Amino acid sequence: MAKLNFGGVTEEVVTREEFPLEKAREVLKDDTIAILGYGIQGPGQSLNLRDNGFNVIVGQRKGGKTWEKAVADGWVPGETLFDIEEACEKATIIEYLLSDAGQIDQWPTVKKHLTKGKALYYSHGFGITFQDRTGEVPPTDVDVILVAPKGSGTSLRTMFLEGRGLNCSFAVGQDATGKAYERTIALGVGIGAGYLFETTFKRETWSDLTGERGTLMGAIQGLLLAQYETLRENGHTPSEAFNETVEELTQSLGPMFGEKGMDWMYANCSTTAQRGALDWMGPFHDAAKPVFEKLYNSVKTGHEAQVSIDSNSKPDYREKLNAELKALHESEMWQTGQTVRTLRPERN
Repeated sequence: MAKLNFGGVTEEVVTREEFPLEKAREVLKDDTIAILGYGIQGPGQSLNLRDNGFNVIVGQRKGGKTWEKAVADGWVPGETLFDIEEACEKATIIEYLLSDAGQIDQWPTVKKHLTKGKALYYSHGFGITFQDRTGEVPPTDVDVILVAPKGSGTSLRTMFLEGRGLNCSFAVGQDATGKAYERTIALGVGIGAGYLFETTFKRETWSDLTGERGTLMGAIQGLLLAQYETLRENGHTPSEAFNETVEELTQSLGPMFGEKGMDWMYANCSTTAQRGALDWMGPFHDAAKPVFEKLYNSVKTGHEAQVSIDSNSKPDYREKLNAELKALHESEMWQTGQTVRTLRPERN
């Protein structure tokens, strides 16, 4: 591992320079990797592995939209595309990329084919961390490993095609073969990781659930909506409110602090903006910190996991979810955003 300094804290990470693709191919040359699920992470990981020269097959329920999507992406039924059970039979490494609810549902089938020496791979630690609720208790004679891309499967694929890598965390939960570490890193390199940083199944789960509910999705939507509503209630037009709330953040400032950091973005804004940002970041921090502490505790105690399991197991879950997403889509702020996006200048 390479030792890097992160703001005064030393951390060991794995880079592609020290564990190149050629080494990853050598480690997994005798393995058949089955990707179970072709929804969020499945397409990106399977296509990247295939393009990188690994022996990959896909396991998916027959007849659905995702089966047809896999066929459209070049997976051939009976050759590289199989139903879930047959893929499990053929695999030496099972990438368990179904949804959390799907994993619970398919676990009896998958467990039956976890024979000695195989590896069970996750990209989210939910099923193992909350195994008292999910029932996902692997046999003791298989490797249990994790590589978690810090972004969607779509981003993983897009960045791969651009010649870049998406950072990933990794963990070894159970090393039955003595090869679990090398298998894990090789798979991370194979799916297109930028660099890999070590975690545990629990830490990955707790940070991921907190992030999704926090700054990555839940908190950002709540924060954007609060500012948008305040501007609208004070007489600003939808276009002005959206541009000041969302468009400038995503199109101008976000790329700047993503490239070189928040301090660099501050330095490239007006002194008025700098002064205001520095003065107001404290009150926003103080208001949000108790909410994040409450959120993290809800995640760590398993409450959020149980809410997800209970919700996702209801027969009308999909209909209710679609109704909530439809309401979000049809809200004034995001309808305004839909119009604003059509006015962005085309890139040459």
